[in-house]
Amino acid sequence: MPDTPAVRDQLNRPLRDLRISVTDRCNFRCRYCMPAEIFGEKYEFLKKEQILSFEEITRLTRIIIRLGAVKLRLTGGEPTVRQDLPALVSQLAALDGAEDLAMTTNGVRLPLLAAQLRTAGLKRVTISLDSLDNDVFRHMNGGKADVSDVLAGIAAAEASELTPIKINAVVQRGVNDHTIVDLAHYCKDHGYILRFIEYMDVGNRNGWQMDQVVPAREIVERLDQVLPLEPIARSYSSETALRYRYRDGAGEIGLIASVTMPFCGDCSRMRLSPEGSIYTCLFAIEGTDLKIPLRSGASDDQIEAIIRGTWQARTDRYSEIRTQLSDTRHKGDHKTEKIEMYYIGG
Repeated sequence: MPDTPAVRDQLNRPLRDLRISVTDRCNFRCRYCMPAEIFGEKYEFLKKEQILSFEEITRLTRIIIRLGAVKLRLTGGEPTVRQDLPALVSQLAALDGAEDLAMTTNGVRLPLLAAQLRTAGLKRVTISLDSLDNDVFRHMNGGKADVSDVLAGIAAAEASELTPIKINAVVQRGVNDHTIVDLAHYCKDHGYILRFIEYMDVGNRNGWQMDQVVPAREIVERLDQVLPLEPIARSYSSETALRYRYRDGAGEIGLIASVTMPFCGDCSRMRLSPEGSIYTCLFAIEGTDLKIPLRSGASDDQIEAIIRGTWQARTDRYSEIRTQLSDTRHKGDHKTEKIEMYYIGG
């Protein structure tokens, strides 16, 4: 367990979760995250010397665990494109105090990596799959992979016991919402926990519009007509997903309703970017740089003081006040531009 009680922010929220973005690169070009017309071949991603080394990530993680983080999650970009990722997993798995080490991935590299990651100490994976309809799926990921590629990754994760497996699906009206029942059937039949995510206004480049959001309540209503559901309690207070189980007892689904039913009041997540800044909200405008003090010889106690002060000053509740914001915020006004999701993970 951490050496000291979890640090708390201005709204009395503890630091419990750390999401570690290990790269800003991805092998997909999902329209809701990294649209190909912007993130094309000429787009300049971070250079190797700009991103944290595995040793630097591990050191910062150790310090953040001291402040209360007990759940670690690797994200990206796409984390599996980071070279030698199992070596980082091994370092993080050896840290005292963390109760969970998971990863969110698009799954296509898991046939190559799942066994290595499990051996290194990764406990479970969440895999993104927005539709079982191959044409819809390719449209959403920028034509970078087929459904079969992700299903192979899911199979590899299951064979390597990276379980329980969760499947994430971003739901966008008029794009893939007509396929949600088929996806629910598939996950129910195979014992995977499906989580539907409301299409969010992350970053400034995905052209987000409120009328493209399918509210969580509507998703539940559609599924309930075919696969009867009943609500169940969250596993813990800061869990992002609203949980429902099938009335026949065969599994559950979750809904991440950050647009229509925000959960800012219980948010306990800090995000570490690939180049060493921490962010206290997925919709943050700016972060706190740790790389400069890290590479300038700062002690662990000095770095801990920076992180502690950042969290203690935290007042973020973007999703709760979204409806109070002007339309210019949603249109990417340069004065209020948010960090891109691909940079700090979901």
